[in-house]
Amino acid sequence: MQTAPAMRDSILQLSDAAVFVAVQWLSALALFWAADLRLTIPLLIWLAAYVGIVAGLVPRIRERSTNASEARSMLLGRIVDSYTNILTVKLFAHAEREDAYARAAFEEQTAKHRHYVRLTTLMTALLFSLNGLLIAGTTGLALWLWSRQSISLGAIALVTGLVVRISQMSGWVLNLVTSIFENVGVVQEGMETISQAHDVVDRPQARKLAVARGEIHFDAIGFNYGSIKGLPGADPARIIDGLSLIVGAGEKVGLIGRSGAGKSTLVNLLLRFYDLEKGRILIDGQDIAAVTQESLRAAVGMVTQDTSLLHRSVVENILYGQPDAGIQAAIEAAKSAHAHEFILGLEDKDGRKGYEARVGERGVKLSGGQRQRIAIARVLLKNARILILDEATSALDSEAEAAIQEQLFNLMTGKTVIAIAHRLSTIAAMDRLIVLNQGKIVEEGDHAELMRRGGLYAELWNRQSGGFLPTGKPKQGQG
Repeated sequence: MQTAPAMRDSILQLSDAAVFVAVQWLSALALFWAADLRLTIPLLIWLAAYVGIVAGLVPRIRERSTNASEARSMLLGRIVDSYTNILTVKLFAHAEREDAYARAAFEEQTAKHRHYVRLTTLMTALLFSLNGLLIAGTTGLALWLWSRQSISLGAIALVTGLVVRISQMSGWVLNLVTSIFENVGVVQEGMETISQAHDVVDRPQARKLAVARGEIHFDAIGFNYGSIKGLPGADPARIIDGLSLIVGAGEKVGLIGRSGAGKSTLVNLLLRFYDLEKGRILIDGQDIAAVTQESLRAAVGMVTQDTSLLHRSVVENILYGQPDAGIQAAIEAAKSAHAHEFILGLEDKDGRKGYEARVGERGVKLSGGQRQRIAIARVLLKNARILILDEATSALDSEAEAAIQEQLFNLMTGKTVIAIAHRLSTIAAMDRLIVLNQGKIVEEGDHAELMRRGGLYAELWNRQSGGFLPTGKPKQGQG
């Protein structure tokens, strides 16, 4: 927001300064030359000193301006961070600590701004002193030449008037230069943000993904977050290394594993939020790296655990799944997601009710369960061939989950489904369960088969169904 106006102001001010300086100084030089060649000496000396001071101090001013701009951004970042996490601040009673945290950034920003202002003050003092010497030197030289009858009184008046005008102009130019380099700091910092290269880009001539069946093939894929971030000494032992998996068209597959096993990473790679280090992912035989990202994600419907809604009306959020579907289709999707009843009771601060009510930033005016139901309605409306459920019912109570689970199974009909859930009972009925551990497939089969094997899946299932607390009476002193 700040970069474009700052750049515009810098260019306009720079062009104004260049034109005025050229006209004023060159005109004065020509007139002094015409009156007496010796009158140009103070003007040339002044110009050399002026350029020297500006060339010596302006780069330092620019550096300090950039530092002050970065400190201001850090200050704003800390304040915004505290406010967006205000619940955490209150829960841990750290209001004073956050005040001190912001105060430290404020003091640093003030110190860097003061450091910058001192340098501009020094340059101002030097240039005004130089202007005084120009006026005194040129006027004195003109009087001396007049006393020797080399120039007329009119030439003295001309010389004095022009050097005063040049001095005034140099002060104006100084203010312009200072303003320009204040803007340069803003522009430089803004460009560092705006010009960041995209990590994942479409290939030249990338075509649109055409999904007819929905078969997914992970072909010996390998990936590591450290490598894509360019971290030094990134571990060659990848999070996922050599994993191969085929999810047939219309098959329902559940991904299971401990935290960090690679379940969400596998989904992120399928959606091409990151590029693979090795291997490839195919959808209906098409390499997803060779198709456009927009067409890939348009072919996949996903319900996540951390649901985020747009700060718009309920109906606009639901229609985000398929903008041209119409309001009636959005209402039907909401009914299928068991969201219609609570939506009719919504009202925002501006008096909008029901489907027209605004949900607040990220859906903050709704409960977690309400946001989740709207998100499910949005995916129901999208009706994509491939469906991903990442803890899709985690924010719902058991009764609501049971009601929506039926709709989710209806939604899965005829679709290829990949479901992730830590609550194993929600995905036990899938066609096939894939158990991941350290980025590798360690078990595979349906629920009954995996329970008979007595492996990691059976261990996780027994732990959940049996509870996490040890049996027996706690010893004295234990909670």
